[in-house]
Amino acid sequence: MKIYPRFYAALLREHLAENRQMAFVSGPRQVGKTTVCRSFATTYLNWDDQDARDVVLRGPGAVAEFAGLNRLEAQAPVVAFDELHRYARWKTFLKGFFDRYGDNVRAIVTGSSRLDVFRKGGDSLLGRYFLYRMHPFSVAELIRPEAPSSPIRPPAPLAEEEWKALWEHGGYPEPFVRRDSRFSIRWQNLRQSQLLREDIRELTRIQEIDQLVSLASLLAERSGGQIVYSSLANEVRVSENTVRHWFSALASLHYGFLVRPWHRRLSHAIRKEPKWYLRDWALIADPGQRAETFVACHLLKAVEGWSDLGLGQFALAYLRDKRQREVDFLVLRDRQPWFLVEVKLKAANPSPSLAYMQTKTGAGHAFQAVIEADFVPRDCFSRREPTVVPARTLLSQLL
Repeated sequence: MKIYPRFYAALLREHLAENRQMAFVSGPRQVGKTTVCRSFATTYLNWDDQDARDVVLRGPGAVAEFAGLNRLEAQAPVVAFDELHRYARWKTFLKGFFDRYGDNVRAIVTGSSRLDVFRKGGDSLLGRYFLYRMHPFSVAELIRPEAPSSPIRPPAPLAEEEWKALWEHGGYPEPFVRRDSRFSIRWQNLRQSQLLREDIRELTRIQEIDQLVSLASLLAERSGGQIVYSSLANEVRVSENTVRHWFSALASLHYGFLVRPWHRRLSHAIRKEPKWYLRDWALIADPGQRAETFVACHLLKAVEGWSDLGLGQFALAYLRDKRQREVDFLVLRDRQPWFLVEVKLKAANPSPSLAYMQTKTGAGHAFQAVIEADFVPRDCFSRREPTVVPARTLLSQLL
C-alpha cells in the first residue's frame, strides 16, 4: 500500500531541531500519533505496555537510565511517552523529568484524549511544552505534507482518486489507505466501541455509559446542527447539566467538536447555542450533512494547526442573527473576522447571507464552497467579494 507522509512529521522534525520544550501531540484515537512520534524516538515508552509502565513508575531517574541519558551522544536523544496521560500523576512526572534532564534530552508526549483539558488549578507545566493537535488527512496535507511558513498557500490539485477516497472513507489513515468499504465499516464500528465504552469508562467518571452511547447515536445523525441541551437531556432522560458534561467528555476524546456562534459582544455569543460536528465525516450518510462536516473538519484542522505553528491566533465560529440569516463558518485571525465559508453540495448562486454577513463583520473574504465542483487553479483569496469557489480549490490552500 502507498505510504503517505504526514505534515506532523515535518512539524515535529522542526520542533526537535529548534526547541528544548517537550512536544505534546494530542489527537483522536487511530489518527497516526504513535506512527509519527515513534519514528523520531530513540526510546519509546508506551503506558499500555507493562514493562514501560514499570520504568515510568520508578521515576525520572529510572527513565533517564533506561534511555541512556548518561552517555554522550552527537545529538540529544528523543524519548517518546505514549498515552502517558492515563497515569494519574503524569504532569508531576513530566515536570520532574524535564526540570532534571531537559537540557540533555528531547521529549514527545502523545495522548488520544486532549492533553490540554487536564489543566486544573493552573498549569504546572507552563513554559515546558508546546502543544500540537493532530488531525486526520486533509486535502492540503495530501498535496503538500510540509510545515507552511504562512497560513494560506497557492492552490494545487488533488488527484481524483485521492479526493474520492477522502470523501468516502474519511481522513483517518487506515480506512483512507485501504479504501475498502467493508474494512471501513468494521474499522469505524470498532473505533466507536472503543471510544464510547472503553475510553469513556477509563478516562472519565461517567457511569451511565448506555445513556451516553444513546446520546452519541443521536449526535451522529445531527452533525452540523445547532445543539439545544435541554431537548437532548429530555431525549436521553438525564439533566441538562449532565448532557453538557457529556459533551465535554465526547469533545475531549475527539468524538466530535463544537463550533460556537460569533458576536462582537462575547456575552451575546455565549447565550446562543453551539453547533456540533463529528470528527469522522465518513460516518454521515446524508450528503449535505457530510459536506458541511467535511469542510468543518478541514477548517478546524487549519485554525488549530496555524495556531500551534505560531502563525497567529485563529478560531472557528459560525454566524446567525435574529432573522435566521446564517453563514456556516467564520474564521477569525487574531480575534478579527478574516473569511466566511458557506458550504453547498452543488453549484448555486452565492447565498444572500454571505454578502450581508461580510458587511456586518468586515471579513476580508466570503466563499461559497461547492463540493461537486471541479478544481480551478486560481487563488480564492484574491477575491474580496462573495464568490462561489470549488471546495477542492479552497481546501487545497489551507492546512
